[in-house]
Amino acid sequence: MQRIRFYYLIRVQYLGFRYSGWQKQPNQKTIELMISKTLKFIMPDTKFKVLGASRTDSKVSALDAAFELFIDNKPIENVKKFLALFNKNLPSDIRILEIQEIDQNFNIIKDSKLKEYVYLFSFGEKNHPFAAPYITNIVEHLDLELMKKGATLFQGTHDFAVYTARLKDATQTIRTINSCEIKENTFLKANFFPKKSYALHVHGQGFIRYQIRMIMGALIQLGKGEISYKTIEDSLKENSSVKLNTVAPGSGLILRDLKFID
Repeated sequence: MQRIRFYYLIRVQYLGFRYSGWQKQPNQKTIELMISKTLKFIMPDTKFKVLGASRTDSKVSALDAAFELFIDNKPIENVKKFLALFNKNLPSDIRILEIQEIDQNFNIIKDSKLKEYVYLFSFGEKNHPFAAPYITNIVEHLDLELMKKGATLFQGTHDFAVYTARLKDATQTIRTINSCEIKENTFLKANFFPKKSYALHVHGQGFIRYQIRMIMGALIQLGKGEISYKTIEDSLKENSSVKLNTVAPGSGLILRDLKFID
């Protein structure tokens, strides 16, 4: 009997603080694991597969992420009711936003996409503990204006080999960042947040592992005076000899927006 497969693009948001990233891992609680367990519970007799668009790291959150759901033999009969049932059974820190039926020509991995990541941080004094899942807190003073200037260096096409870890031979390290800027945080607020917090906004088509977190790490080092503006300039040159090893905590990073290109 020939298999019939149905395809769905599902938009999802989650708070990543208590998870070991998106992808399933042995003996670890991940976003993909919880989604798959929930689907098995609400579709006990259905064969399915889940494929994510972005494999976020441990503690990283998302306001607008996506995954593809493949279902064999029988389609979702009522998308609205299925979405409500899905959300009812997911943990409270994961929420499905939208379910859209697509065709087999769509490929969530290979199709071009534009992403915006935001990294939230504050500095100068200790934060309220409740802010920890959202904002990285640097107690020392940072030269914010120098960091803003340094952020612009990452715009354009550069070799980001310095800004990843455990680099594999086949990894394409030449990447293009459309925009990279630091501004005051205005898009996420809570009464336990510090009076002032800041956001690094990075917009581009694709990123390598730890790239955003290591960019933030370098900017924090720049703000502390531990590295120079020229060090960042040199780090972006092809075959750079600069060594950077500061990876900013995952909990400050949010996948804010994900767009697929027709």
